[in-house]
Amino acid sequence: MRALYSLLLYLLTPLVLLRLVWRGVRAPAYWRRWGERFAMLPAYEAVPRIWIHAVSVGETQAAQPLVQALRERHPGHRLLITTTTPTGSERVRALFGDSVEHVYLPYDLPGATRRFLASFQPSIALIMETELWPNLYRACRRRDIPLLLLNARLSERSLRGYQRVAALSRSTLADITRLAAQGEADARRFLALGAAPERVSVCGSIKFDLHLPPSLREQAAVLRRDFGVERPVWIAASTHEGEDEQVLAAFRQVRAIHASALLVLVPRHPERFASVAGLCRREGFGVVTRSSGQACGPATDVFLGDSMGELPLLMAACDLVFMGGSLVATGGHNMLEPAALGLPVVFGPHVFNFEEISRRLMEAGAARQVRDADELAAVVCDWLADANARHETGERGRVFVEENRGARECLLALIEPLMSD
Repeated sequence: MRALYSLLLYLLTPLVLLRLVWRGVRAPAYWRRWGERFAMLPAYEAVPRIWIHAVSVGETQAAQPLVQALRERHPGHRLLITTTTPTGSERVRALFGDSVEHVYLPYDLPGATRRFLASFQPSIALIMETELWPNLYRACRRRDIPLLLLNARLSERSLRGYQRVAALSRSTLADITRLAAQGEADARRFLALGAAPERVSVCGSIKFDLHLPPSLREQAAVLRRDFGVERPVWIAASTHEGEDEQVLAAFRQVRAIHASALLVLVPRHPERFASVAGLCRREGFGVVTRSSGQACGPATDVFLGDSMGELPLLMAACDLVFMGGSLVATGGHNMLEPAALGLPVVFGPHVFNFEEISRRLMEAGAARQVRDADELAAVVCDWLADANARHETGERGRVFVEENRGARECLLALIEPLMSD
């Protein structure tokens, strides 16, 4: 089955390259560093090395507390962090600078995986969330590299997809040394897919262990003065194509009740910044972009967050958060960051990537779920009109995050016995 999978990958490689070219039209970073995607790499110094793979921005951000702990505990090891997207690559550099090694993870071709492992010779492989790569995992097993799938989640939708290639999925899971699931439901799904029970643990989500810089509140207060201290401000964070139109429709309804309200709109992907700004202007809204450095005046309706790595700052300067990727079938994004900031959170119906976290936030009274733009507008209007309700909801979210920290220590307890000095 794995041989057929590899053959299919080789046959699809020209289409993969065409997709890189196409994506590069809007994000030129996709045109660069192609050699890394096929593991055309020099031989790196043979030293003890911890390898962490984090697909993109969210996984890289989630890995931060784990990276910090490993650096402190194992100063004699170098850390290699791989991503698959340019935005993830930028986040690695922003968070860790030159203190870690970084390249793109190569495509899951047999030759590329062998070259990658030969170049870096990692002592251990730590894969964040749900990345199942049959050839890579088998290559790690053949080299006796312990491989841990950490902070792992598996939605019902993903489970059904993997079950279509059940034999290959079972074989890939058999190559994993330990699997740390975010929740009991995730663990059950991995077991249903064929994971060995003795290798599966439940550690919770490391996203609860996020670290907010002490200076964040001060920086947010400065930004809020620019927005207008007395002005109602809400943020639509990490929005996707097809979702911005719904957010703007909701905003138009909000403005009918709160005429001075400001919307902070932050698209998920940087290649969409310009198009979303254009959409806002076509809808008749006055727009100021973060990159322009201009201040928000009374004529500013939408403040467009077109910068990287500033989402926590932008959220902290607002009264409430709509978490995007949830009014369209993307699966949602991390709601714990705004909750940790003590902000009320609202999200749409499509949160299958955060099924358990979203449910528990709602049970804690820290978030609300809506079905469409009309319901989003109603929730935003309610919260903007009631500062006490906002504060109480946000405080419940902050306490919820604090009470559920600890996944990092659980993950470290799984990692440490497999580390080589």
